[in-house]
Amino acid sequence: MSLFWRIFLLNAAVLVAATMVLLLGPVTVSTPVVLTEALVLAVGLALMLVANAALLRVGLAPLHRLGRAMATLDLLQPAPRPIATGHAGIADLIRAFNNMIDRLEAERATSTARALSAQEDERRRVARELHDEVGQSLTAVLLQLEQVARHAPAPLNAELRQVQETTRAGLDEIRRIARRLRPGVLEELGLASALKALITEVTGHTDLAVTHRLGNDLPAMDDETELVIYRVAQEGLTNAVRHARATRVELSLQRRPGEVLLRVADDGRGAADAPEGAGIRGMRERALLIGASLEVTRSPAGGTEVRLRVPAGEASAA
Repeated sequence: MSLFWRIFLLNAAVLVAATMVLLLGPVTVSTPVVLTEALVLAVGLALMLVANAALLRVGLAPLHRLGRAMATLDLLQPAPRPIATGHAGIADLIRAFNNMIDRLEAERATSTARALSAQEDERRRVARELHDEVGQSLTAVLLQLEQVARHAPAPLNAELRQVQETTRAGLDEIRRIARRLRPGVLEELGLASALKALITEVTGHTDLAVTHRLGNDLPAMDDETELVIYRVAQEGLTNAVRHARATRVELSLQRRPGEVLLRVADDGRGAADAPEGAGIRGMRERALLIGASLEVTRSPAGGTEVRLRVPAGEASAA
């Protein structure tokens, strides 16, 4: 039972009991009870209950708003805080709730930053090991196969050539995985070149057609902001390939008044109404790290549209 009904029923019980005492007890207006007096008392009781209910509804309205805010709260999608209105204790309770949410968001942002930083370090380590150790080992195998194939008889030579092609394909795949784990082109050539390389890689291994528009007037951004934009674009393209079954994707990165907007829209099945998976929640966590906002909606083509809005304050000169 809600707090409103508890208080209301308690007050109603007291008022009904008082009315019954007045009607049936020795302290009555007249004895025996006169019908008109009973009607007057009944009407008075109803009016008191209505007034009591209205006053309680107004007084407890801030608590209802606080309850709705608590039920719909998502630390990955910041929303306006409940306004601290109401009398004494209610306003203090709302202020305490807002302070608690501020602390939770700050702690979550700090822990998420540490986790994502550790994740990027691990990605770099794995990419380096794949490139330096596994890649070099496969390269050595290719050279050995080349030497063996030169002296092998014709039937065996054809089979060795086939093994060489398989090994070379595996080496190319390992290098592609290493590039996805650690976008070296992002550090060396910048965000625009990294996005173009990402698009080339996606279209080279899938049937997906990607059109892109990258603004020429993008502001200078720090390394963390560029990495977040790159990872969001990467996750958007990955979702379009793996889950949306899309055939076309539009990727744009444009400078807007007060912000930099990344947009990834596909013509796939659409996932705007589906429960958010780990990929989208991961994008939201990354966006919060740089003070950006992420929107996942239905695209004009019927698929999914991802919008990352980076405030101009975050897209400033490094």
